[in-house]
Amino acid sequence: MGSKKTNRRELDKIHFSIGAKLITIISFIVVFSLGSITALVSWLVYNDLRITAEEDNFETNRRSAMEAEAVLTNVRSNSRILIQTITSLSAKGNDMHESVDFFFAENPQIAAVYYASGGEDQLLINSRFFSFYSIDEEKAASFIDSQRASLARSVRGETLLQNASPHFKRSLTAMFFPWQTGGAGAVLFSSDNINNNFNFGVNKSFMLNSDGDILAHADYEFVREGMNIAELDFIRAIYETSDRSRQQLIETDFGVSQSLSNEIDKGIVSLVWTKLKTQVQPLFDKIPVLLARFNIKINKKTDEGSVRQFMAFTKLNTAGAVVITGIEYNKVFEGITATTRRNIYLTIAVLCISIIFIWFFSKTISIPLRSLAAAASGIEVGKFNYDMELKTRDEIGVLNNSFKKMCSALQVFGRFTNREIAVKAMRGEIKPGGLPKHGTVFFSDIRDFTAKSESFTKEFGDDASDRIVFWLNEYFTQMVECVEKTNGVVDKFIGDAVMAHWGTAYTDGSPRIDAFNCIKAALMMRKELYFMNAKRKKADPSNPSIRIGCGINTGIVTAGQIGSDRRMEYTVIGDPVNLASRIESLTKPLGVDILISEDTWNIVGDKFVTEEMPSVTVKGKEKPVRIFAVVNFYGEQKGPQTLDEVRSLLGFETPDMKDVDVNAGELKYSIGEGSK
Repeated sequence: MGSKKTNRRELDKIHFSIGAKLITIISFIVVFSLGSITALVSWLVYNDLRITAEEDNFETNRRSAMEAEAVLTNVRSNSRILIQTITSLSAKGNDMHESVDFFFAENPQIAAVYYASGGEDQLLINSRFFSFYSIDEEKAASFIDSQRASLARSVRGETLLQNASPHFKRSLTAMFFPWQTGGAGAVLFSSDNINNNFNFGVNKSFMLNSDGDILAHADYEFVREGMNIAELDFIRAIYETSDRSRQQLIETDFGVSQSLSNEIDKGIVSLVWTKLKTQVQPLFDKIPVLLARFNIKINKKTDEGSVRQFMAFTKLNTAGAVVITGIEYNKVFEGITATTRRNIYLTIAVLCISIIFIWFFSKTISIPLRSLAAAASGIEVGKFNYDMELKTRDEIGVLNNSFKKMCSALQVFGRFTNREIAVKAMRGEIKPGGLPKHGTVFFSDIRDFTAKSESFTKEFGDDASDRIVFWLNEYFTQMVECVEKTNGVVDKFIGDAVMAHWGTAYTDGSPRIDAFNCIKAALMMRKELYFMNAKRKKADPSNPSIRIGCGINTGIVTAGQIGSDRRMEYTVIGDPVNLASRIESLTKPLGVDILISEDTWNIVGDKFVTEEMPSVTVKGKEKPVRIFAVVNFYGEQKGPQTLDEVRSLLGFETPDMKDVDVNAGELKYSIGEGSK
């Protein structure tokens, strides 16, 4: 009885329900405004959007073709100049080597150059290219040997392009061209520059050679697998026509064109439509008949796997290559922004009629809802402060009171966990369970923290706990700020240690960028601690200086909400996490403050000045793990330039590696001779 009386009292406070208001307003607007706008917009913008889409796609194809032509022409011209220089300097060995080194330094995208003339041939290798991508240089010679037929055609005056990616397992293109009388040349170069120039929003391009092999494509798998599409009707028609460039609307069902655009994620709309389809389908079946009277066309897919597309092509002047650009027909009508102004005028006209009916209701709904919406938007970005008093006695007033209580709870909750993780969990973006993530894990620890804690206790007695917490909080505030500024996630504080990770809850685009941000955060911590220590008084027992060690490792970790039904936290687990923690413990015996693993160094080592430490044999791993000390950003003139300068700056002693015994603390490592 008591609960029923309480419910009645709550209902008595609602004099005019918000449901009645919304039904009155929304019914009129949906039936009149959306119905008329949908019909009128379809009639007005159909032709405009189609013309604009065709022009944009054709222009995109033209630009892509020009850029591809420029790359190919530049590669061939530079290679010919090199060959001419080498043949002219054949008697001067030193000059020849200097010319080759200078050429590859100025053309890093070129992997190798080959020429054969007058019974002699020579293969020039860009060792830095093969080393950077970990490719065996002997593959260049074997590839040239496998292309004798192409070289023979080049001797007869043909210029050819071949897909070398299947041979090298790397995005490489080979160009064969005639050289002088009876000679031939070839150049191996990376097609990454062409791929990068082929992405223009929803318009995607790809390039074929004269045999129908895919040389450049947004999806690297097509290039690496050596896919050939010469037998497709559309491609065959391009080779047979005499037109240099053209565009048409075609229906295709081959994977190359379908992969040019991503499928739209229908989400909740798809779920709702599935449930309502049986009820609203008869109404939708009548729409084509109605629109046909206005000469409005409706485009449908005739086959399950086929897609209508605008496809434009341009034949290049080099080696018979073709650049093809496509955009899905249905994608065109997603960009209805070209007619937004017309829709606004129509919407205003309809709403002016509707406003007569909703005028007396708008103020009681719009103002409170705007305030609630603004507060909800703030919560989405982690702002939990909310203080608004509403005097309304309807559902909005009840909602406001509940909203205030929720904000207070979230404000407290946000202090005990990562704020952005809390927001993502609240949005439903993070769900229970684990997912594999290619992330970078970070551990840091305060040097001699136990001794400092004992010093606090001896100096301040019962007040030591408060002073230690204050001292740590000041330190953690600066460290957390460094992590969050680089888009990292603070996982937890383990006493005086900090655990954080990048590329797990969210990523900046790639594991390479995430690893860079992690090391950047560690260097920022070094800088912040340097200035914090500089401001501290010497021998101040209440505020001693802080030195830390940081361990960083990159790999596939399991990320997710881990815990029990009553207590959960978002964290990462796995062998890369353990290795990061173990690497951190090596900073003290090795006399450094930042150590990164070989996996991290492999993907981002070119961005930093590093010095390799002795290899470490980790328990559970067959091979020694290479580790590197981070000195500074590559190319940064300010700050230390060598590891000795880092040690001098931070006050670290240079250890004698022969005396280092990390097994004394934990039987997990053995120091060996590092080798590159």
